[in-house]
Amino acid sequence: MVDQSGKTAWVTGASSGIGEALVKAFVADGGSAILSGRRVAELERVAGETSAPERCHILPFDTEDFAVLASMVAQAVAFTGKVDILVNNAGISQRSLAIDTDFSVYEKIVSVDLMAPIALTQALLPHLLKQGAGQLIMISSVAGKAGVPLRTAYCAAKHGLVGYSDALRSEVAGQGVKVLVVAPGSVRTNVSRNALNADGSVRGASDAAIDNGIDPNAVAQTIWNSVADGRREIVIAEGMEANIPVLRAKNPEQLFDMVEAMVANGYAQKMASKDES
Repeated sequence: MVDQSGKTAWVTGASSGIGEALVKAFVADGGSAILSGRRVAELERVAGETSAPERCHILPFDTEDFAVLASMVAQAVAFTGKVDILVNNAGISQRSLAIDTDFSVYEKIVSVDLMAPIALTQALLPHLLKQGAGQLIMISSVAGKAGVPLRTAYCAAKHGLVGYSDALRSEVAGQGVKVLVVAPGSVRTNVSRNALNADGSVRGASDAAIDNGIDPNAVAQTIWNSVADGRREIVIAEGMEANIPVLRAKNPEQLFDMVEAMVANGYAQKMASKDES
């Protein structure tokens, strides 16, 4: 456990998956949480299932509605008088070949997965710098460390989030604000079910890798422990997925061969049939 007493964390995408787990763990450890997302009923459910619902504040909004961010920041700060931690967790994935994918899918995923977290971070950053302390947590992906088939838009956005975070970290490190980039692999969430197809429709089915992935509660605990330890980047993955960032850095040619072989061996067809096993 990490003592979060007296701290306030603002979590986007808090209605399910990693976001839900982060909220529940944070409140269980004594903190107060601001839950953001679009599904009010689910945000209320998550808050009600925490150990202290009275320390939760529901703040629904669409992360792509950049015009409301100044108001959202003001409301978030008003809850306890400060925001100590911002977790940019809201996101959307993809399951389609580049050649088949409508450009609108790229626009949507880059907007949600890259521009939205940048916009919210920029809106909250003056508050964090003024108080001289704060923690930014950016939920990227293993797909943000290396290219993965059928996720060209998702990889582009998540790579971009890593780049923004690394550059921002260097600028604010001496002003009390820390930045942690998290690169999860397969986690048992709805990420595949909610992924976009080539035409922008919702996939509506999960993958075997996701269904057999890491428990989001374990991911949340690892993240909070990493914040306490002052980490700046972590990969939370198992098996081959854990090796992908290592190979990208140490032996990219081997990684390129590996992912090309995945496609050659029918990976796209298996995903199209919604069977990744």
